[in-house]
Amino acid sequence: MAPREKTTETTAEKSAPNTADAAPRPGDFRLPDPAAVGRSMADIAERSQRIVAEWLKRQSSEEPQADPLNIGHAFLEMTTRMMANPARLMQAQLGFWQDYMTLWQNTARRVMGMEQAPVIDAPSSDRRFKDDAWKENEVFDFIKQSYLLSARFVQDVVRQVDGLDPKTAQKVDFYARQFIDAMSPSNFLLTNPEVLRKTAETGGENLLKGLNNLLADLERGRGKLSIKMTDMDAFKVGQNIGVSPGKVVFQNDLMQLIQYTPATDKVLKRPLLIGPPWINKFYILDLRPKNSFVRWAVSQGHTVFVISWVNPDEKLAEKGFDDYMREGYLAALDAIEQATGEREVNAIGYCLGGTLLASTLAYMAAMKDERIKTATFFVTMMDFREAGELGVFIDEEQLKSLEDKMAKRGFLEGSEMATTFNMLRANDLIWSFVVNNYLLGNDPFPFDLLYWNADSTRMPARMHSFYLRKMYQQNLLAKPGGITLAGVPIDLGAVKTPAYFLSTREDHIAPWKSTYRGTQLLGGPKRFVLAASGHIAGVVNPPEGGKYSHWINEDLPPEAEGWLQGATEMAGSWWPDWHRWVTAQGKAQVPARQPGDGKLPVLEDAPGSYVQVRLS
Repeated sequence: MAPREKTTETTAEKSAPNTADAAPRPGDFRLPDPAAVGRSMADIAERSQRIVAEWLKRQSSEEPQADPLNIGHAFLEMTTRMMANPARLMQAQLGFWQDYMTLWQNTARRVMGMEQAPVIDAPSSDRRFKDDAWKENEVFDFIKQSYLLSARFVQDVVRQVDGLDPKTAQKVDFYARQFIDAMSPSNFLLTNPEVLRKTAETGGENLLKGLNNLLADLERGRGKLSIKMTDMDAFKVGQNIGVSPGKVVFQNDLMQLIQYTPATDKVLKRPLLIGPPWINKFYILDLRPKNSFVRWAVSQGHTVFVISWVNPDEKLAEKGFDDYMREGYLAALDAIEQATGEREVNAIGYCLGGTLLASTLAYMAAMKDERIKTATFFVTMMDFREAGELGVFIDEEQLKSLEDKMAKRGFLEGSEMATTFNMLRANDLIWSFVVNNYLLGNDPFPFDLLYWNADSTRMPARMHSFYLRKMYQQNLLAKPGGITLAGVPIDLGAVKTPAYFLSTREDHIAPWKSTYRGTQLLGGPKRFVLAASGHIAGVVNPPEGGKYSHWINEDLPPEAEGWLQGATEMAGSWWPDWHRWVTAQGKAQVPARQPGDGKLPVLEDAPGSYVQVRLS
């Protein structure tokens, strides 16, 4: 899956003053204009009534679900087992109170002017407590450390309960962290020094603006909170993002195929086909020229074709995983041959697009089809035994609830998928925006990646149910003959195509140790490279930026940890390493090919019309 990941600072982090004096001076408080406040409050009251009315109307037409995430059973089992061993709980409580008493004593000494080392401190990467007041002001330092001690206590307790099955333990730990994150003092007006300071400076206008921001998000979500993460008016696909020149040369019900305009006189004989995930849109690989993988690959002499998946509605409810194979990769291979005259291609699959590529290769192996000569897998899972925290959302109760919803609509709503991914990084993708937008009253910063993140797509009901059950729940793709596509049982071990695996070390969506297992499943020669950062930033890392390093190791031992122990860290982007690898598989060149020169006519300019369909 493609995922949804934040890689830079929020607006609040970019613009907030960084002073330790949380309390305003007497002359700092500015009174707002009473007339303006009156008009704002009248508008807020009217909008609030409308939002509540719409919400109540929708509730009357929807069946309530008491526990759609199946959390209650997990916590009941955890509590029952925890109470069976009261001695361990008492020991944890004793340690917590000892730490708390030490904190009280240290705070008292600090008030008297004595320096004291913290009992507990947040890691430097925790942006919630970046304001100097969290350290330099005794009161806010006490609030911060109290919270951190309580958070550690709760996490230790839930993680040390004996007898829970791994799935239940993972779910309890995940939702305990969701609660802990929500209760951070940085999320509340009276315990956030930065918010208090701005409230004093603006006379409370930040809170009024924040309330308007909150109402706007509720209106956009029709009663459900849809947090605005970036300035949605600052970008337009095809104008300032997704602007690499090219043409749509083929389309069917599920995809448009884009052929990009060459930038060199000579190009590699084998075209390059990129299959992105359809959980998100393809232009993550073509955000802006400075970080566009598409632009860079074209500049290196590749004839680049990209699949742009349709944003499906109820009419495509019965499209399955094998339809995406036939109307996606296989249809694209036929179209590329018509456009260029070449049967052999290099192929890339990103996340779910990589899972589909691996499945397609296994199908092609069974059919003796050898048109794909190299395969590259960006952050791709083939073995779903340890699917990371996404596994929290995969159990029979939740799948049944999801399938009931999809059966009524014909698809999974894009906003529901977005919420799931955002929960994986709640502090970055939820609470930082709550503070910035609603408490500080700031407008979100224009950020291309977050615009893409908010450009949601739907999932066809049949395809999504197959994917979740056959792969995440039952892990059948990793088993020879476990999955049948288009009537053909497939076996990843039958794939002999040279393969390049790119994974990222901090990936929350496709954990790198799980993606590494793909090297043990495919049968041909393989290369595994590990990039720094996460699911998006580790992939979209152009050489010009040189922001993140990567690790290489020519050996492929059975376990991921063994690979990492023997790996060498290399500075900068992995992109040049991939280009050297793929060109080593075939160096032949031909004159550059222009879209429309072959047997396929140009249908429209890139990025095409399918990618323009947005969900309101």
